[in-house]
Amino acid sequence: MLIRLAGGRIVDPANKQDGIGDLWIRGDRIVAPPQGETPDAVYDVSDKIVMAGAIDIHSHIASGGVNTARLLLPENHRAHVPRPAATPLSTAGWSTFETGCRYAMMGFTTVIEPAVPAHQALHSHLELADVPIIDKGILAVLGDDDFLLSLLRGGGNRTAIADYVGSMLAATKAMGLKAVNPGGAIAFQNNARTFDLDDVVPFYGVTSRQIFQAMQQAAIDLGIPHPLHLHINNLGVPGNVDTAIKTIAAAEGKRIHLAHIQFYSYGKEGKRGFSSAAPRLAEAINAAPKAITVDIGQVMFRQTVTVSLDIIRQWSARPMAKPRKSVMYDGAANGAGIVPYLYKSDNFYNAVQWACGLELFLLLDDPMRSLFTTDHPNGAPYTTYPDLFALIMSRDTRAKWLADLPKEAVEMTTLPSLTREYSFSEIAAMTRVAPAKLLGLKDRGHLSPGALADVAVYNDDLDRAQMFRFAHLVFKDGDLVVRDGRVTHYRYGRTLTVQPRYGSGIDRRLAGYYDDLYGVSRNLFNVPPAEALGRDYAFEEVACGR
Repeated sequence: MLIRLAGGRIVDPANKQDGIGDLWIRGDRIVAPPQGETPDAVYDVSDKIVMAGAIDIHSHIASGGVNTARLLLPENHRAHVPRPAATPLSTAGWSTFETGCRYAMMGFTTVIEPAVPAHQALHSHLELADVPIIDKGILAVLGDDDFLLSLLRGGGNRTAIADYVGSMLAATKAMGLKAVNPGGAIAFQNNARTFDLDDVVPFYGVTSRQIFQAMQQAAIDLGIPHPLHLHINNLGVPGNVDTAIKTIAAAEGKRIHLAHIQFYSYGKEGKRGFSSAAPRLAEAINAAPKAITVDIGQVMFRQTVTVSLDIIRQWSARPMAKPRKSVMYDGAANGAGIVPYLYKSDNFYNAVQWACGLELFLLLDDPMRSLFTTDHPNGAPYTTYPDLFALIMSRDTRAKWLADLPKEAVEMTTLPSLTREYSFSEIAAMTRVAPAKLLGLKDRGHLSPGALADVAVYNDDLDRAQMFRFAHLVFKDGDLVVRDGRVTHYRYGRTLTVQPRYGSGIDRRLAGYYDDLYGVSRNLFNVPPAEALGRDYAFEEVACGR
């Protein structure tokens, strides 16, 4: 089928395009304008904005922690907006099915779940099998597992570590590697309640710095497109900007991605000992090598729930839970905590956090290195993205929000002085081009001929929040799935994965290790082929560089 999108403003920074034109789609691909052919369908998109489908690199949508959060807070998803009668799970609450729909309605076509413990990968893939429309993938979490820490304790053979990481990524069918406060879960099991970059993991004698550097190097050695995705130590702690800056230096200019940096942009100034250090952190990131990328993790004012494998942080957050309930999990290789939280605009600390994230958006100078996230649901649900787009695109909108915040909180930030407004091209770079490049997805994030026909068309509404909340048209693989903010067609996307080459001897070694330690076959934890997962599940391999 040949489709013509006629007369829209095409915003495609990958091709340095921002102007009026036509976009052509044949089958599941974007094509050059054909000569002498009549399109099967024409959509008049004049006075509208045409972009590639958006990509979210960091959103917790399918994991044991997410599922536990649903169980912990049934009152939240039951009380949410009514489910459309057309969905096949009309008696359920806000489910994985609804997740795919809500993302698509906003023009997102690819979403990555960034934190899945290796032994829980099958659970996440089974959840993702119920997420419609969008493509998706997971990042496998390592860094607190006995096998890796024992390798490091024994001298840290670089080849063996890369082989182990490659084997675990293949077994979990992940598309990348994640580390969360590396070593922190084991330290917590040994009664530590803080864990810094150079603190030593009990029994193993290695530091968090050594763990993340080894994993960072393994990702490079394996040629994995997405670099190590790192959750830094000391999340949420006043003065933790020092930890973030030390971590940037410890990366030594090698490829690494630092997650939700808003939560590391805090100083200790003022009578409450809590202030924005976002300008200082932004300066360090701007000056860092281009191999270092970040996402923001913006806070927004509303009820949410924090879901994290950083057990040290989540344990300390329990007294702040609202409503007053939480779940802590202390496992063999990972910890986790589920803590509900209400961000309030009249709360001094929450107001500073909100301002910190916006300062980072406005002070970081390269949208190809600073990606758009709220660390869903930790900073805010992904459904707040449209309001956040409006905030970074309009200083007048920011001024209205600032007027409602405690004056003493605003004084702890530089936000009122920042006048930058994001352009459509910068929005597209940050949410399309940059994440596609970071994930190694050459077939999306742009509108070149041959690209996947993932396309979002928006009304050019001066109310930017309304504009990005409900896309006018969304095509997934050339298939029209959203019209005027409503899902018109349900389909299922692919799950992205990597299959790095590694020395197979590690698999024999791991087989014996699982037999001795767990008394079960390692194969019990491996994600099976797609046909075993149901729902026409399909994997798509993202090529590695090795």
